Amino acid sequence: MFLNQYLCGYKETFSIIMKIALIGATGLVGGVMCSVLEERNFPCDDFFPAASEKSIGKLIYFKGRSYRVCSIADALAAKPDIAVFSAGSKISLQWAEEFAKENCFVIDNSSAWRGDPDVPLVVPEINADTITPHSKIISNPNCSTIQMVLVLTPLHKRLKIKRIVVSTYQSVTGTGINAVRQLDNERAGISGHMAYHYPIDLNCFPHGGNFDEKGYTSEEMKLVKETRKILNEPVMKITATVVRIPVKGGHSEAVNIEFVKEFDLKEAKSIIEQQEGVVVQDDPSGNIYPMPKYCEGKDEVFVGRIRRDESIENGLNLWIVADNLRKGAATNAIQIAQYLVEKGFLKA
Repeated sequence: MFLNQYLCGYKETFSIIMKIALIGATGLVGGVMCSVLEERNFPCDDFFPAASEKSIGKLIYFKGRSYRVCSIADALAAKPDIAVFSAGSKISLQWAEEFAKENCFVIDNSSAWRGDPDVPLVVPEINADTITPHSKIISNPNCSTIQMVLVLTPLHKRLKIKRIVVSTYQSVTGTGINAVRQLDNERAGISGHMAYHYPIDLNCFPHGGNFDEKGYTSEEMKLVKETRKILNEPVMKITATVVRIPVKGGHSEAVNIEFVKEFDLKEAKSIIEQQEGVVVQDDPSGNIYPMPKYCEGKDEVFVGRIRRDESIENGLNLWIVADNLRKGAATNAIQIAQYLVEKGFLKA
């Protein structure tokens, strides 16, 4: 698989001059994207970090060089080959199509295009083949969706999922740098800006995004709608509860699945273990199970507490953990960029 080929570095076998724009370069995810591009030795001859007006002129260090943050308009004028967006839906809706008109591939990390039936919603290990040379805008799923569908897709193919119940325990990093500062301030006894309505340290609250008229949050509905789209199951039964907790390392999920087909527990574990990008940590007798503290900085998705749900027929419980800034955002986006290069979709 191509992702294994590039896991420890990109093989620069392409002669094209590669221009990369990073929109939202000064944000939390933008910084991680720079790191992932470097770690994977992604081919980049020209780099255009762009951000909001207040960040223009700041220095970004990338591949041993310093770059001044430019405006989005200046990044567009440079006619990049790939533009990775991580600046929120409003910016993506305003600018993504402008870059696409310039024959640039846009990889968007916001929710702006995820529901568009003409825009691929991609986790590369699962459905990279939905990308074509004409896919000028490609959407990165929500961080919680990515880690869940990476584990559930092979199970669905073999056993057919009937229903999913998921509760997430999400890192404050998913909200951004202001939420991290709030947590740090609270732990240091410092008053400061509140990114949340309530204290986060020594607390948790079931609120991610905005509430709708039915009482669900936008983060919960992303899990429902995006999972259906990626699995190509538009009416699959899915329900979600999103909880924010005072950790930084990554998102955790308790996932309950009901399958159509009968299964053997060893078979289910084997299916999960064979999925590229997934690591099974499941030895209760040795207190071995995934935790966000130990998943931070890693690109894999970790799974443990694999056990039958004995209250229903064909039920399975899983505990899924991943670094939401890495595989949940930056790494997934850069893997998409790697796929574009590997398939020869970029102009010569």
